[in-house]
Amino acid sequence: MVRLFGFALLAVPLLTGLVSGDAVKDLQDKGRAALDAQLAKSKTCTKANLQVRREWGDISAAEKKAYIAAMLCIMEKPSKLDRTKFPGAKSRYDDFVVVHINQTMSIHGTGSFLSWHRYYTWALEQALRNECGYNGTQPYWDWGRWAADPEKSPIFDGSETSLSGNGKKVSHRGSAFAPAGNGGGCVETGPFKNMTVRLGPLSVAIDPAPARNPRADGYGDNPRCLRRDISNQLSSRYGRTQDIVNLIQNARNIGTFQDTMQATNGVHNTGHFTIAGDPGGDFYISPNDPAFYVHHAMIDRTWSIWQTQDLSNRLQVIAGGTSMMSFGFGGRMQSLEDPVDLGVAASKVYKIKDLVSTVDGPFCYVYE
Repeated sequence: MVRLFGFALLAVPLLTGLVSGDAVKDLQDKGRAALDAQLAKSKTCTKANLQVRREWGDISAAEKKAYIAAMLCIMEKPSKLDRTKFPGAKSRYDDFVVVHINQTMSIHGTGSFLSWHRYYTWALEQALRNECGYNGTQPYWDWGRWAADPEKSPIFDGSETSLSGNGKKVSHRGSAFAPAGNGGGCVETGPFKNMTVRLGPLSVAIDPAPARNPRADGYGDNPRCLRRDISNQLSSRYGRTQDIVNLIQNARNIGTFQDTMQATNGVHNTGHFTIAGDPGGDFYISPNDPAFYVHHAMIDRTWSIWQTQDLSNRLQVIAGGTSMMSFGFGGRMQSLEDPVDLGVAASKVYKIKDLVSTVDGPFCYVYE
């Protein structure tokens, strides 16, 4: 197995059996009793403070606008980082991007991929709540629901209640991960049409190529527009409801689950390169696109559903090394005792074993 920009190139059988209705939700409902039983034993989470995360298309216009307002707010809050070390980090939102850049090689293709991103997505949700007065929860993007035409979904339709639309159509080539779509240029619709991206780029896979960052580490100030190249060319083949169901039902252990998820035609890669563009198609700075968080909330939901199918045997389990570049050879294997430190993005360091449940440790939420 090899990886390009962190995504595994792995022979994964594509099962194409059709499923009816919302089979992912059926699996979620099937596992809910086990999750409720765990909740009843939790020392940190109760039914009284349990939060519910829902799909973008299922929350009201007012709830969408509240989330958008909080995201725009966090983009205006000043960075907590040292400006001399990270001159491109102007806002609190940029702080999260810097944390992702800094840890990229140890949080993809490793044993911490799922737990790290669970904590990271939750930390952004907490920042929205604690620093910008947001009262809601982190929405998710059900890939299968909108796989046929993501550009027309309420997430990307460019309306005032979307996360903005596609980029302006410009002449460009595709990348190693996705053929060219109908965008490629600056996002000109929706709430984030005036958003400025400053960090990176650090990937060579983006076309048209963004201007080079003044610093090789990508931390320099490199202001430019948000660009996207949304299409259904990957989602309609690898991001369907049946693909999510296949992942959940066919992966019998955590190693197979996370490797299949991160494979070239896996749902992780598919979500990122359905958005594509700059920064969405950049392995390091992808959190700079607001859609990163609804995508990773769905990654987290899928992991949670997989866990609840056999919760007692799928909770405190781990597989993989501590460095993506080890390719499974040499280096130390990841441990449940390893710390997850988000630096300026979160105030507390947790061990991986504390981050494996959505209703224990720092977390107290479920998906509906």
